[in-house]
Amino acid sequence: MRLGPFFRAMVLVAVGGGALTAFANAQGVGTTDPAIGAAILEENCASCHAVGPTGSSPIATAPPFRKLSLRYPVENLEEALAEGIMVGHQGMVQMPEFVFEADEIGHIIAYLTAIQTR
Repeated sequence: MRLGPFFRAMVLVAVGGGALTAFANAQGVGTTDPAIGAAILEENCASCHAVGPTGSSPIATAPPFRKLSLRYPVENLEEALAEGIMVGHQGMVQMPEFVFEADEIGHIIAYLTAIQTR
């Protein structure tokens, strides 16, 4: 059976894409590191939230990050972290807007997933 030019191109794209993915994974591209996520959250969020696996939030109304999964699935935060989280409640401290880069979000989600209270 002979493949037409379109199908040959599709095969090349599929094989090449797989090779690029394998190369990227071998180089550590696309991997996440919970320790980097912890550092990002410590720098940006610890003044209000408990960002570690223990402890109280400096602001009593700010939820500890280890309990976020009690409210919603942590992985659902990816879009909000990319678009900008901005939360405010009447009578409470207004949370500043945070926007994170794609690689930072992967690290943050990995860390949050690791510390959730079960």
